[in-house]
Amino acid sequence: MLLHLSVKDFVIVDRVELEFEPGFTVLTGETGAGKSILIDALALVLGDRGEASVVRAGCERAEIAAQFDLSQLKPLQAWLAANDLAGDEGICLMRRVVDSGGRSRAFINGHAATLAQLREAGEWLVDIHGQHAHQSLLRAVAQRALLDGYGGLSDQARQVQDAYRIWQELKHQREAGERDAEALLIEREDLEWRVKELAALQFTPDEWQALQTEHARLTHAASLIDGARYGVEVLSESENSLITQLAGLISKLNQLREYDAGLKETLDTLEPAEIQLQEAAHSLNHYVQRLDLDPERLNECEQRLSAIHATVRKFRVTPEQLPQLLESANTRLAALIECADPAALARKEQDAKARFDELAKKLSAGRKQVGKKLSQKVSATLQQLAMAGGVFEVALTPVPEGASYGHENVEFLVAAHAGMSPKPLAKVASGGELSRISLAIQVATIDVAAVPTLIFDEVDVGIGGGVAEVVGALLKDVGLRHQVLCITHLPQVAAQGHHHLRVSKETVKGATLSRIETLDKQARVEEIARMLGGVEITEKTRAHAAEMLARH
Repeated sequence: MLLHLSVKDFVIVDRVELEFEPGFTVLTGETGAGKSILIDALALVLGDRGEASVVRAGCERAEIAAQFDLSQLKPLQAWLAANDLAGDEGICLMRRVVDSGGRSRAFINGHAATLAQLREAGEWLVDIHGQHAHQSLLRAVAQRALLDGYGGLSDQARQVQDAYRIWQELKHQREAGERDAEALLIEREDLEWRVKELAALQFTPDEWQALQTEHARLTHAASLIDGARYGVEVLSESENSLITQLAGLISKLNQLREYDAGLKETLDTLEPAEIQLQEAAHSLNHYVQRLDLDPERLNECEQRLSAIHATVRKFRVTPEQLPQLLESANTRLAALIECADPAALARKEQDAKARFDELAKKLSAGRKQVGKKLSQKVSATLQQLAMAGGVFEVALTPVPEGASYGHENVEFLVAAHAGMSPKPLAKVASGGELSRISLAIQVATIDVAAVPTLIFDEVDVGIGGGVAEVVGALLKDVGLRHQVLCITHLPQVAAQGHHHLRVSKETVKGATLSRIETLDKQARVEEIARMLGGVEITEKTRAHAAEMLARH
């Protein structure tokens, strides 16, 4: 949900800070006041192309920032985290800066982002319905997902996608086996040799560490023995050994302590030292006794190390990589052995295709049934929206070879009026008609629509009276479950909004500036009265406006 929008030096807006609420918000104002500027600014921060012309005259840059609540959009939170674009928990801050030279910069949660990333994130957040390009309903993948979601077919569609992937993997495996049989045979023979060499070595990382330690000890055994024996001699076996001298010193100080008790502190330090020297001498004696010169074992270690190093050089890896090399070679060899049996591969491929066809056939039947239901529901709504005779169809075009999404393409077709041939939704020329068609689809699929914020621009072009009342009621109904923003010039629509923003313009120091303000109850009466009465607003007009607001 959109929480906050900040617009600075954009077209004729110098600075605007707006807070948004859940529900249905209407935007009204006189012609030319700049009502669409708010939508244009939001579209820009959602990844639309930006040019130098959007920068307000005389300014260095235009800056737009939008803050969204992501608490109900776990997939988008995961996408942001995966792309190192995450920010505060449950919040997404999108920002766009365009300078007077046309250079554009984009940010998501303070991280530099590409326009593609802005657009991808924006598709989770906002749908702008009207003559703007930022609309998911124009994309085939969104139409298919909406139909599947509406009919409770999303799980089946995922199963079909998985089955198709498995089938294609087996197909490619079989084709590769047939196409590259000779090359695969050569690769298999090479791998068999590799596995044999590596397995015969029986190398383990633990052995490698122990072997290096043992080799170092055996290589320097003579030096180690000499050093240990020298230590024993210095500590305890020479005529003037350290232990002998220290024992004599302690004895002398003990005799002198009778004359000065102050020597006790020194003796308390020396006596433990004597014990520690004795323990060190004993430890070195034990070390010398168990340390042997073993040329035979040293030779064994060197031969083993030589074998390991020869293997490492042969395969151009480090010793630590040898186990992984053996594992990957075994895995690839198993796959090649399987490829060597084309008949078995063909059977697996056929079984996988049969599984895909079975699941896709069930999905097709479900889509056909749901498509009829959705077509009838949307067509019925179109009749209420000044599109008498209008028809909405869900076209299912067969894909004989199959695809990851099943046995058919899904496309929304519309005939805006009686006598017209249904055409793809993306080719509907009128922005107003497209907005109303989108509204009818949103109302029909309200329970499965994933995008939290819906914006309708020019939804009331060419209508009035009772139809306008219906449009307002439909938007208000959608606003109970989604955040809805609608630009309107009809009082029948504006009176049904939960919240009301008014766009106006004024001249400041010769420059035309657009202002946007949130209206309270009394200000809404005045604005609805303006929309009803035009230039001259009478008390009767105000009373009529108050009545309209009270009724909704």
